[in-house]
Amino acid sequence: MKKLFVFFIFLLGYSSTSAQAIVCSDADRQKFKEKVRQLDDMDIKDFGETLVAIGKTFIGVPYVAQTLEVGDKESLVVNLHGLDCTTFVENVLAFARLVQQDKYDFDSYTDALEQIRYRNGQLDGYGSRLHYFTDWIADNEKKGLVKDITAEIGGSIVNKPINFMSSHRELYPFLADNANYEQVKSAENRLNSKELCVLPREDIAAHEDRIQSGDIIALATSIEGLDVTHTGIATREADGRIHLLHASTGSMQVEVSKLPLADYLKQISKNTGIIVVRPLPQKQE
Repeated sequence: MKKLFVFFIFLLGYSSTSAQAIVCSDADRQKFKEKVRQLDDMDIKDFGETLVAIGKTFIGVPYVAQTLEVGDKESLVVNLHGLDCTTFVENVLAFARLVQQDKYDFDSYTDALEQIRYRNGQLDGYGSRLHYFTDWIADNEKKGLVKDITAEIGGSIVNKPINFMSSHRELYPFLADNANYEQVKSAENRLNSKELCVLPREDIAAHEDRIQSGDIIALATSIEGLDVTHTGIATREADGRIHLLHASTGSMQVEVSKLPLADYLKQISKNTGIIVVRPLPQKQE
């Protein structure tokens, strides 16, 4: 793990839903304040456009893998200086919900992040984290935060067992613990009891008009046992095409793909298609 994590501190604040310690550096605390100042005047009525606008404030932030693998105990990690593809999506969605609620305090942010990142919105050890992105989708759909629209826009059912983590236990240090391993196995069993719907890569261009800016895009893969290898946010750019706003492993930073999504995916040999998820604005009381 990169040495910068040695300097992370445990803040005295706790999440209201799980009373778990939060891991955040002073630098990331300051980064949160800067982000809030960027967003404070944002008044975009369309929730999807809000997500894109927030996502673009992260352009140039470095891609850093395994940012959540900190210490020997699962904690709510706040890292705004380095993002992987999933933590980028999570942070954009969390900040979008803050903008919609007009709440900009740190506790509201960490509550939103925990709600998005963990099963049933509650951090309860390593096994409660939504490791598989299709599990992330299903759980956040149950919470009313997103809606999987893949079937509506031309997707088809894919029969594929999901078991990569349990089959490659040696790659995940936390899975040396039997309780964590059994929790991950349970998550895999839940996923394997449900249908997996994917919009095939060759059909994306024909259905592109049904994808909206702000939709979350998950890249399905042919890798055995794995559901998704990458995620990002759809953005309709000046060329009228849908591009991918994402934490890129190519440029090693957050960027908008130069090529439209349909063309970008042709460069990824193991990509089989996409799962499209629409974030839902919070219902106004």
